[in-house]
Amino acid sequence: MNADEYANMEQMEGSHWYYAGKRDFARGWLLRAGPPRPDSLLLDCGAGTGRFAQEMQAHCRVMVLDDHEESLRILRTRFRADQILSLAGDRVPLPDGSLDFVTALDVLEHTPDDRAVVAGFHRLLRPGGVALVTVPAGMALWSDWDVALHHFRRYSRPQLKALFPPGEWELLHVNYTNVAVYPAVWLVRKWRKWFPRATEGARTEDKLPSPGLNALLRWLFVRPAFWRVPFPFGVSLLLVARRR
Repeated sequence: MNADEYANMEQMEGSHWYYAGKRDFARGWLLRAGPPRPDSLLLDCGAGTGRFAQEMQAHCRVMVLDDHEESLRILRTRFRADQILSLAGDRVPLPDGSLDFVTALDVLEHTPDDRAVVAGFHRLLRPGGVALVTVPAGMALWSDWDVALHHFRRYSRPQLKALFPPGEWELLHVNYTNVAVYPAVWLVRKWRKWFPRATEGARTEDKLPSPGLNALLRWLFVRPAFWRVPFPFGVSLLLVARRR
């Protein structure tokens, strides 16, 4: 991402319903699928500002990985040097089977070869280890926001599942999230596309809603993560898989 996008994320992610809600349900699913123990080791890939990894330190040992200098600058203020990794070429510099958990919150869409990234998760996890990923969903929602964040794609459920073949992974959960806000997000992004002059200025995604609405949206984000209803659409996707 661009440096200004990291600055915006650092400013907004503490309380904005989308960022905070994403961390809430990711942490909830890890506690449900693991659970992490104090001696478990988690690697947060594409750690960004490191806020999610910081929160997970209450449950297990953590390491963070990123390859953007702006992210690494922020991570160095929040983690010890031995907790921070950057890519060695296209390879994570850790031994095979050395991790209990791998997380990638809105990371795969930034990578040209997402299949190779998931294969790397499989190499790094011990048998029985858990991978958790979130991705933006639905190419119908593609907008200037995706362009600004350097996304290569948005995902459908079949596309995301195909990255985790059943011979290598046991899928514990894969479902759309942010279902309730999908119509509003679709309308806002189409409006920006159809009437760009009328919508110049700050993106809706960069604005913090009123406290009441923000709390409601955060609640709606988290609750569907535990429902077993196979939603047909949503703004995001969550997948949890166990390495075979």
